[in-house]
Amino acid sequence: MATTMAYGAVSPVAPAWLNKGDNAWQMTASTLVGIQSMPGLVILYASIVKKKWAVNSAFMALYAFAAVLICWVLLCYRMAFGDELLPFWGKGAPALGQKFLTHRAKVPESNHTTENGGYEVIEPFYPMATLVYFQFTFAAITMILLAGSVLGRMNIKAWMAFVPLWLVFSYTVGAFSLWGGGFLYHWGVIDYSGGYVIHLSSGIAGFTAAYWVGPRLKSDRERFPPNNVLLMLAGAGLLWMGWSGFNGGAPYAANIDASIAVLNTNICAATSLLVWTSLDVVFFGKPSVIGAVQGMMTGLVCITPGAGLVQSWAAIVMGMLSGSIPWVSMMVLHKKSSLLQKVDDTLGAFHTHAVAGLLGGLLTGLFAEPELCDLILPVPNTRGAFYGGNGGKQFLKQLVAAAFVAGWNLVSTTIILLGIRLFIPLRMPDEQLAIGDDAVHGEEAYALWGDGEKYDPTKHGWNTSLYSQDIAPSPYINGARGVTINL
Repeated sequence: MATTMAYGAVSPVAPAWLNKGDNAWQMTASTLVGIQSMPGLVILYASIVKKKWAVNSAFMALYAFAAVLICWVLLCYRMAFGDELLPFWGKGAPALGQKFLTHRAKVPESNHTTENGGYEVIEPFYPMATLVYFQFTFAAITMILLAGSVLGRMNIKAWMAFVPLWLVFSYTVGAFSLWGGGFLYHWGVIDYSGGYVIHLSSGIAGFTAAYWVGPRLKSDRERFPPNNVLLMLAGAGLLWMGWSGFNGGAPYAANIDASIAVLNTNICAATSLLVWTSLDVVFFGKPSVIGAVQGMMTGLVCITPGAGLVQSWAAIVMGMLSGSIPWVSMMVLHKKSSLLQKVDDTLGAFHTHAVAGLLGGLLTGLFAEPELCDLILPVPNTRGAFYGGNGGKQFLKQLVAAAFVAGWNLVSTTIILLGIRLFIPLRMPDEQLAIGDDAVHGEEAYALWGDGEKYDPTKHGWNTSLYSQDIAPSPYINGARGVTINL
């Protein structure tokens, strides 16, 4: 019995170059990374902030996810992965045409010489549409991570203008330079899945944005408790599980390198969480749930630039360092630095993303294993300094690349925000900051009385005296009445 064209082994809908397993995994990985943002970070942000900022924080993430997608397909994908305009920037063009999206995926500027003198180019066995969407999810989560630094005070209109501008003038530069065939890619800098492109970028840009936007209200800086710790854990769980797609999708194929990346990702995250929690117990006498989430995050960030390139024992070492060095920078150095104290980085993205991303990139320069590097990297004989040979040069390359990414994000974010400030105030007025969600959106997260306000029966319930009893109308349609007694 004949099968329809859609299920044929080779047909217009399944050309000879298509590997259905790779395509299925890449689309699955894309979905996992997308879930990290929507709903993962939406839930995490909404619950980790003070109650009066829950709606605004969630909306900033929601808006960024949608806005980045439209900008990505209209212009930015090909600025990051298209033909070269400059050594650090691609030519912008739409990624919407049928012919473009149905042809085999390819990163044209990734041409490089192999060890035997031949030429190779990144050309996965699935259509361009799959690669466009996969890389969109990375761009979106970068923007949402940046938002964590300015929660609780940035003017929502300024944020709406900032998202497309930062995507165009900042994110695409790092992505093209390191992944799209730019000068850092061909020089041999290692950024397996975004330690620099995503985390160092978002941490530095977020810290810079926090400086220019200005701080939260003094009362919010002094007391900013999570409004729902259990929901925060749900968002963190989506973030952790989604990271298997984040790092497992980086090889652009369902191969052995993807498997190593997924295992190393989870090993490093678990180790980092345990180390961070242990430090909390030793120095503060009790484990912190928020601290555990921070440790989880720094472990995931640290392993990202080398997830498929280091051995699993190295992932444990990286987890130990990512659970301790960012802990020291957040708990010790932050309190001693006047600059870090002056800049109101709401969720500490500088520590969890910039410090951990830089740490991961440098540790990859130490621990990148030669045989694993040969499986995927464009420059032959790449290795970390721990393995001798030219590994020392690799570590220096990682340092130079970090300086470039950090410098570009510092300058570009500053210019973008100063430009926006000419037309839109970056910070909400104090009247809105005092109220929160209701003033900004006309909505509140919970149908409860005011934030921090004590229960007042004259305002929130039936007027009762200390020893009297009142009868309140019942919601039941049979007219039954209930009795409320104040004791």
